[in-house]
Amino acid sequence: MHNRLMRNDLCWCGSQIKYKKCHAEFDDRIKDYKRQGHIVPPKSIIKTSEQISKIRESGKVNIAVLDYIAENIEAGITTENINELVYKKTIELGGVPAQLHYKGFSKNVCTSVNDQVCHGIPSKNVVLRNGDIINVDVSTNYKGYFSDSSRMFCIGDVDAKKERLVGVVGECIELGLKQVQPWGFLGDMGQAIHEHATNNGYSVVREIGGHGIGLAFHEEPWVSYVSKQKTEMLMVPGMIFTIEPMLNMGTDKIFLDQKNGWTFYTADGQPSAQSEIMVLVTNEGHEILAY
Repeated sequence: MHNRLMRNDLCWCGSQIKYKKCHAEFDDRIKDYKRQGHIVPPKSIIKTSEQISKIRESGKVNIAVLDYIAENIEAGITTENINELVYKKTIELGGVPAQLHYKGFSKNVCTSVNDQVCHGIPSKNVVLRNGDIINVDVSTNYKGYFSDSSRMFCIGDVDAKKERLVGVVGECIELGLKQVQPWGFLGDMGQAIHEHATNNGYSVVREIGGHGIGLAFHEEPWVSYVSKQKTEMLMVPGMIFTIEPMLNMGTDKIFLDQKNGWTFYTADGQPSAQSEIMVLVTNEGHEILAY
């Protein structure tokens, strides 16, 4: 339908501005990159101003839920306690945990402790202890718009090696974020993250990456953190995706817990750490929508 737009028609983005003065040049530029052989985003994942505004509100709820967890997480509580706190706060703020019942997932949040890479399932039997590191991954459906971010927490006195791992994950996020610019490529961000991780002696998980988000919990593109500059999808204003590298202290090999079908562990039992932000590509650079 969008290809049949005439220049004097109203733009497909809902701006109520004529196409020639709104997205005509934008669309032509994307077509140019496609002709050069690059992967370009489909229009279905390019958000309008109205959609961005609503996704931004969802992100605010997600941030508030993680802030609430930060205030309450400590040694002695269970990961099921975290699950209950996430549900309570999300509902209180008018949202719904997006992870609940997603493809059969039974909890409101993912809680990945120590050698759990991701998708740890909250349990009354998992008690946080002094020296643990944990990733709390919160996702929110707020009035039909989705957000997703996670944070690492150090419980009590964490040894220097684990603390450094958590610190480098944060540095990777910052370095990757600097590469998020309109008309750049996802591979620019992936290479920056991978280089910093390996330069610090860590491996980066290959099989699991980030994703587009906003109108659905998971959208295109799939986002790798072992990619190369000027490869992967073209970044354009209106795209929203997560940056969520997983760094392992040892091997990058992981395995899936066959009993629950969700939780990934490091193959060598060494610690893993992950942080996640949700970012919008803008005309000027980027905007963090959730952290």
